[in-house]
Amino acid sequence: MLRLDAIDINKGGFRLSGDVQISKGTRVAVIGPSGAGKSTLLEALAGFQPLTGGRILWQGEDLAPLSPGKRPMAMLFQDGNLFPHLTIRQNVRLGIDANRRLTAEEETRVTEALARVGLAGLEERKPAALSGGQQSRAALARVLVQGRDLLLLDEPFAALGPALKAEMLDLVAEIATESGATLLMVSHDPQDARRIADQVVLVADGKIHTAAPTAELLDNPPPALRAYLGTPAAI
Repeated sequence: MLRLDAIDINKGGFRLSGDVQISKGTRVAVIGPSGAGKSTLLEALAGFQPLTGGRILWQGEDLAPLSPGKRPMAMLFQDGNLFPHLTIRQNVRLGIDANRRLTAEEETRVTEALARVGLAGLEERKPAALSGGQQSRAALARVLVQGRDLLLLDEPFAALGPALKAEMLDLVAEIATESGATLLMVSHDPQDARRIADQVVLVADGKIHTAAPTAELLDNPPPALRAYLGTPAAI
């Protein structure tokens, strides 16, 4: 279980706090207004943003003493962070280790990850030679080879068209199910949550709200969510 125990984040005067419990293997959408702190929450989970109070616990272990690289989390950012001068295979290798040659077993993991996301045969191309969707798949493969228990996605598919975004969301859901990973995905679109999330965490007004079942929350949105979406009706 992932437990946010009375966490408090202070980032340049912006404060965010809350208590949340998420069962292992759950797919969670993190939604809320722009600037509400959704990305900040993921940064805190990953260890890039320090807490000013509270604890982040995974399976009962306090993650505070662990550096980002030692935490059981892999994060996929909005821009994918692919290095343009490296091939797709080289970019994915970085998910395992950037400072040494990989073992044969690790190279196999890279090959399998690229195949799993549909990039078999494109391994030696550089990012500029790929479409936006293919670049997103490469970034996802780099997360996949890390084999972490938690996958953190900060709107990595926001720039894709609706059909391609839906395809990538389905792929992420399949990978999370196959691996048993717990997924937290930031999104501005409630339809993304309906598509793949079991639960939704609302971030609004400086608060991280308790996780709730997706359909239950979106069919009967609380005032903060209703104000963000600009509709009095169910989403």
